[in-house]
Amino acid sequence: MPLLRSLLATAVAGSVAGAGVLVGTAPAVADPSPASASGSVSSPASAPISSPVFDPVRYADPLIGTAGGGNTYPGAVVPFGMISWSPTNTSGDQTSAPAANGYSYTTTRLRGFALTHVNGAGCAPGAAGDVPIMPYVGEVSSSPTADTRDAIYAADFNHANETARPGRYTVTLDSGAKADLAVTARAGVGEFTFPQGSPANLLFRVSNSLNGSEDAEISIDPARRTVTGSVLTGAFCGRRANGGVNNRRSYYRLHFVATFDHAFSGYGTWVNDELRPGATTAGGGEGYATGADRAGRGSGGYVGFDTSKDADVRVKIGISYTSLAAAKQNLEHEVKPWDDVASVAAAARRAWHDRLSSIKVSGGSDEELTKFYTALYHSYLQPNIASDVAGTYLGSDRKVHRLERGQRVQYGNFSGWDQYRAHTQLLALLEPQVAGDFAQSLYNLARQNGGVWDRWIHVNGPTHVMTGDPSAPTLANFYALGVRNFDVHGAFDSLVRQATVPHPSGLSDAGCPGQCEGQRPNLAEYLRLGYAPHDTCHCWGGAAETLEASTADFALADWAKRLGRTRTYKELIPRASWWRNTFNPSAAPGGGWQQARDADGTWRWPFSTTSETGFAQGTSATYTWMVQHDVSGLAAAMGGRQQAAERLDAFFHRPDGSWATGGDGFRYDPTNEPGIHVPWLYNALGRPWQTQETVRAMASLVYKTGPSGLPGNDDLGTMSAWYVFAALGMFPQTPSRAEMLLSSPMFRKAWIKRDGGPTITVVAPQASAENIYVQSVRVDGRPYSRSWLPESLPNRGGEVLVNVGPTPNTSWATKPADLPVDHVPAAATPIPNLPAACEPSGSFCAQHLQYDIDGVATADAKQQGNLDGKNWSFPAEQLPEPGMRTVAGGDYLIPATTGTAGNFHSLRGQRTYLTPGRYASLELLVTAVNGDQETEITITYTDGTTSTAPLKVTDWARTARFGEETALTADTRYNTNGTSDGRKVSIWHVSLPVDPAREAAWFTSPAIPNIKVFALSTRAPA
Repeated sequence: MPLLRSLLATAVAGSVAGAGVLVGTAPAVADPSPASASGSVSSPASAPISSPVFDPVRYADPLIGTAGGGNTYPGAVVPFGMISWSPTNTSGDQTSAPAANGYSYTTTRLRGFALTHVNGAGCAPGAAGDVPIMPYVGEVSSSPTADTRDAIYAADFNHANETARPGRYTVTLDSGAKADLAVTARAGVGEFTFPQGSPANLLFRVSNSLNGSEDAEISIDPARRTVTGSVLTGAFCGRRANGGVNNRRSYYRLHFVATFDHAFSGYGTWVNDELRPGATTAGGGEGYATGADRAGRGSGGYVGFDTSKDADVRVKIGISYTSLAAAKQNLEHEVKPWDDVASVAAAARRAWHDRLSSIKVSGGSDEELTKFYTALYHSYLQPNIASDVAGTYLGSDRKVHRLERGQRVQYGNFSGWDQYRAHTQLLALLEPQVAGDFAQSLYNLARQNGGVWDRWIHVNGPTHVMTGDPSAPTLANFYALGVRNFDVHGAFDSLVRQATVPHPSGLSDAGCPGQCEGQRPNLAEYLRLGYAPHDTCHCWGGAAETLEASTADFALADWAKRLGRTRTYKELIPRASWWRNTFNPSAAPGGGWQQARDADGTWRWPFSTTSETGFAQGTSATYTWMVQHDVSGLAAAMGGRQQAAERLDAFFHRPDGSWATGGDGFRYDPTNEPGIHVPWLYNALGRPWQTQETVRAMASLVYKTGPSGLPGNDDLGTMSAWYVFAALGMFPQTPSRAEMLLSSPMFRKAWIKRDGGPTITVVAPQASAENIYVQSVRVDGRPYSRSWLPESLPNRGGEVLVNVGPTPNTSWATKPADLPVDHVPAAATPIPNLPAACEPSGSFCAQHLQYDIDGVATADAKQQGNLDGKNWSFPAEQLPEPGMRTVAGGDYLIPATTGTAGNFHSLRGQRTYLTPGRYASLELLVTAVNGDQETEITITYTDGTTSTAPLKVTDWARTARFGEETALTADTRYNTNGTSDGRKVSIWHVSLPVDPAREAAWFTSPAIPNIKVFALSTRAPA
């Protein structure tokens, strides 16, 4: 480990005092060796590779992502810092904020500078934002809490007077007050400058955390020039409609101590609307509601200063999640008496230089460097230190604990559902020591939480937000990338237990759908059925939960294999393929989609690829691709690599050929995590050049400089980590392993230095905005024909030379032997969930249909049927009994006609699969609703050819108009209101020709859902 890293690691652990030592000294910058240990690769003379960027900090812009939904914050913070001193803006509602994490670039009024934040969280108003401190020019003459519209004790500002840099934030308010803030890991120094001779006060809004508070307290000591206090809060996502009320609870108390270099000229406190001049203590929270339910509640205090001679006020603040004494100790260790904003900011800048230098690049415009190093900056904002310099931390049981043996730091904040898709892999790649401490931290919190690994940890608190079991792929990936500094076997055993032993919380609907408490919801049913039943899963969405569990189970199985746990591997690896159980080949046009299904095995109808039924923050169109660990199996289920690639083309492009960049449920959404891996899937389909063009397109179209430069919530660095990988031309193939899929690098050379480990060098001499296609690759000097890098390269280091050009090379990495390798056993049946084989009867073979509509009711339960969407249905008593029956001269399987099971098959444009065979005709028992219907049936044969036949069907309540044969009739219809109308309705027999010389596989039609098939048989050739 280099000296600078060693000093920083020691300081973070709490063993070194002083801001100057906390981040070490500025390193001597040297070229980090352009050649790998295995030999150098010459660059073309026409494209010389320049020296690497020596000062990456100058390119990191904390304002990127502060508008347009990125939800980043611009304030002062060091890598992985506990404290992040940043403004809280206001739009005129003291109980809310204009954006998550408190700051929106487009809102230029603020009510304070809060001490804690979470980068890019999606729940408005975010998380934390604890203890906003507001410099107020004027006399405090009323309770600031009573200023519910932030009309008095807030101030406007202009961005021209604002500067945000890594580790330092400065702004001059229109009131004339200036705030200049800098921080260490657990403490900070602020210098507030007021207009000379004006009334000057600092307001401590102790109860005004972004989500509110249960309790707060403040104590002012004029003799010692200190302000101390705390806030009891939590409630992340506590305002969401889909389960948020369940999270309106506290799980941590933040303590703070503030010391001043000026005596107080006045002071006081407030509680609710009561101002208490001269008082030194106060207490009271705001609650976790919003608007009128919270407005006017809360407590705080203020201290005033005489600015007649000296208008500059310096405050030093320490924080802790365990105690006031620990906050004081953190401050004493990290900020020395002689420190000021300038010295602390310089130390913070050195810390950022060290971390951002983990990847040095050569080439690239200022814009490209700004996007890259800002993305890397955002990636280093989390996880966040949660332990004190003395090694104490607040556990998930809200008790104070000490670090485990060998653990340097306890970390908090884990947006698991987001981070495991990109951020945690980058963390393990660059900072394996941090990753190990983070793994131990999550394990510690799980043990304190009854063995439950929560999917979204805020500081120390399990919030249950989102879905899935993201800790499994996270820790498995850490292990695959060589991380060993955590209790590997203890964590593994705990995660396996969570995946195999049902927990009582898995049967709870508390917090559902968005914050279901069960981390493996209704596990017993999942294990029984092989999928998460949407109706009884106690989860956000059954299909999404199945996909998440398949990913997690593959991760645990793969990890088990690495650990030599053969029995566990054999138990879990079949579950990695259970994504197939919610893959419905007949869901909609296109050859199969993920779809929710109920515990009785029936699919959830109606269905659309844009529907979110069964999914979490996404649609089937996106989630269908969420099978990173088994892409070959997914492609086979779609009908093969070519068909899958064609579907990807439609996923990434609008009908006019332009790129899809969000806002369309049918297509790629780069603003949210479930599909951010999809651009790289072309590699596994033998079309790596399409990965190259798609990644580059998304990187340029949706990632920008400026406040709106991120495509969506940064989600604790996940979106930023995506961009870092894209710029390097690689991305994790599977969330839980270490192989990297290749694309085209954006820089001519990148040196990736793993902390305490080897260097990975990526060379692309011709890299440019135009040269986006890989022409050839060499790894450690040898020709390389694969579109992926083995795990050995990130673990041992090496050099990757990527020659790029302006046109696709459609032959590189396209052979079957060069495609990425899946580690899931191949399925015996490529396409899952096909109908059972047809049942022969004479010259007929009765086909099994996938019924989606219950169009039949019984006299005693008329409410159970609705064939036409207008509440009318056939009477069950006048239809044949279920089973094989002869109708209109043919033999058919009659579906169930009682209960609520489906018994009509709507032509929604989907494939209606047949048992492959040579047939002379399709024999349909069919009807139409809402008028006569006409369409064309296309029959597809196993050799890929097709034939067509017209299908004309008369409305069920009319006399046959198209020559159909009457197959079944009833003399009345039932209505869901319990009545019947005495109107005659019919099911018709229609015969459609099939070419008997070819083997039929399925038929399709345009989407005509008003055509309803009751039964289908195929007739053999004469």
